[in-house]
Amino acid sequence: MRSTLPNAAEAVVTAAAAQVCTPGDALTCVSATAAPSNMSMRKPDDDKLDRIVAEARRAAEQRELGYRERALKMYPWVCGRCGRSFTRANLQELTVHHRNHDHDDNPADGSNWELLCVYCHDNEHSRHIDHVRGAGYDAPPPSAAPATSNPFADLKAMLARGKGGA
Repeated sequence: MRSTLPNAAEAVVTAAAAQVCTPGDALTCVSATAAPSNMSMRKPDDDKLDRIVAEARRAAEQRELGYRERALKMYPWVCGRCGRSFTRANLQELTVHHRNHDHDDNPADGSNWELLCVYCHDNEHSRHIDHVRGAGYDAPPPSAAPATSNPFADLKAMLARGKGGA
């Protein structure tokens, strides 16, 4: 495989085709090994999948930037739990917490958000996980005997006596 490249200041080695090029007015590159014609760099399906994944990542980044920026404009830069205040110098430590734990629920009025410092945010999520899992506690043992008392057993008779006797 032979090709002509534009001027270059130094030798260039292209790993993709294993070509060694030398400097000169018209560089002539000779392929060290010619790739078989049936080999392609990537399958078309892989390229499409890469585009879809890249687009999904960009959309997620835009979504995250969007609600964080809106929450920082909407609320004072103070942790909603511990009351720590923030400035531009330490603003990266202030996070947006979704009250219902649904990160895709981002209403325009910010009703699902609260600003928490990273420590309170981690604590909140730990509490939520403990609540969902039941905090790892077993159910309490059943009491020795069920209650047998029925305080309203004679209520109807007592009311009838009260009306007739008074």
